[in-house]
Amino acid sequence: MPQPRTIEPAVSAEEWSIRVDLAAAFRLVHHFGWSDLLATHLSARVPGPHDQFLINPFGLLFEEITASNLVKVDMDGNILSETDYEINPAGFTIHSAVHMARPEVACVIHTHTPAGTGVASQLKGLLPITQHALAVIAQTGYHDYEGIATDLGERERIAHDLTGNTVLILRNHGLLTVGRTVGEAFMWMYRAERACRMQLAFQQSGAELNPIPEDVQRTTIERNRFNNSDAGYRPIGKREWPALLRMLDRLDDGYKS
Repeated sequence: MPQPRTIEPAVSAEEWSIRVDLAAAFRLVHHFGWSDLLATHLSARVPGPHDQFLINPFGLLFEEITASNLVKVDMDGNILSETDYEINPAGFTIHSAVHMARPEVACVIHTHTPAGTGVASQLKGLLPITQHALAVIAQTGYHDYEGIATDLGERERIAHDLTGNTVLILRNHGLLTVGRTVGEAFMWMYRAERACRMQLAFQQSGAELNPIPEDVQRTTIERNRFNNSDAGYRPIGKREWPALLRMLDRLDDGYKS
């Protein structure tokens, strides 16, 4: 794939910054093995007064995404930036649903990992059987499967099911996370993915479950809500995201172009 010239001089400093962060998130999704070739998508709201967001060009692998080749669209699906690619229509439906309903959300991440989809396909979804799961359950909603998400009418239901949560389990489909920053959305996906992997690991072991008492579950969920907030000691993404960017720069800083 030919590398395009940087568009940094043509956009605001605020837009360029969010482009770099979102491109980094694509590369990290690839690094952690969460991508599904061209099938999933990440987006980020463009700073400013207009309802616009950035999403991946449909045809590039996540390891090819750069800050310059992200596609800018409005809430009607109109492409507003120069590109040789289209966008995934199902991706537009899902991401526009969140950006329209949740103006405080800066980033949306959607994956189809074996662990995430494996748990999303279970009747009871994510189970309260690990510390990791309880941290995620505190922020999780569910959305029933309606087929490939090309019906714009589904947007209202996606937004309703997400409500004030940061994680949405798309039943029989995969995981979706949101955040006020790209780093926050990424870390919610990291935590949700880990909790799903741990659940499947336990289920595949065939061992007898050591259940967490319900009162301890409730206490742990409430502690997680506080600890992960801005008032807590581990606000999501604040410490992890800079560390992840340093790792990514050591591996390949081409995402910044």
